[in-house]
Amino acid sequence: FFFLYFPETLGISFRIQISVKEVLDTDVLLKLLFHLPVNYPSTLPDISVNSDQLTRAQCVDVKDKLLEQAKKHLSEPMVHDLILWVQQHLKDVIKQSATVCNEKTTLSKGTEDGIWMLLLHLDHMRAKAKYVKTVEKWASNLRLTGRLMFVGKIILILLQGDRSSIKEYLILQKTSKVDVDSSGKKCKEKMMSVLCETEVQSQHKRFQTFEIKEYSTVEELQKEFETAGLTTLFSEFVPPLFK
Repeated sequence: FFFLYFPETLGISFRIQISVKEVLDTDVLLKLLFHLPVNYPSTLPDISVNSDQLTRAQCVDVKDKLLEQAKKHLSEPMVHDLILWVQQHLKDVIKQSATVCNEKTTLSKGTEDGIWMLLLHLDHMRAKAKYVKTVEKWASNLRLTGRLMFVGKIILILLQGDRSSIKEYLILQKTSKVDVDSSGKKCKEKMMSVLCETEVQSQHKRFQTFEIKEYSTVEELQKEFETAGLTTLFSEFVPPLFK
């Protein structure tokens, strides 16, 4: 880790980078900045949390949980304990932050501020079970709702959520090894097309959950879109895929 400065009057600030395994099936690099005031440890440290793999909201959740832990250690040196704690509990914090948010979205149907929608078309899934699980995990961690839809050979992903989370999902989908190639080696998704990325309008219904669904006919798929107030989206982007 790096010491930033060490003046007598301000206490100490230092930055620590740790890698935590098993979130999103990849390593999460957490950047923790601790500022220890002069009268630490009888005063709580200031903590800030950053990570390229987590949303801003998740970083805030991690910080809040760390400060809760810090209170339990007041008046004893605690930085080392806090680092150990975050390595062991990061997964749970992220899971919790997703469920809290899902409850909030159910309550606040009226506020559609800045909610975006993304429709993706995937060409194929060779390692289907693993791929589906990965998509589910990303949607949950990024607090996105919607559908992963299969009809015949067509695979569509419809997502709704915070615009920054939608952007993060796209990055994960493009840069992670989500599938396997013909020889069974892990590979990135190269055959994905973004059909539509738009702000959710008042006539669109919000999905409350993320679900995987298989449809036996295009008509069944069309009904799903119509129920969600997405008739135009369907007629504009989906029929051409079946030609």
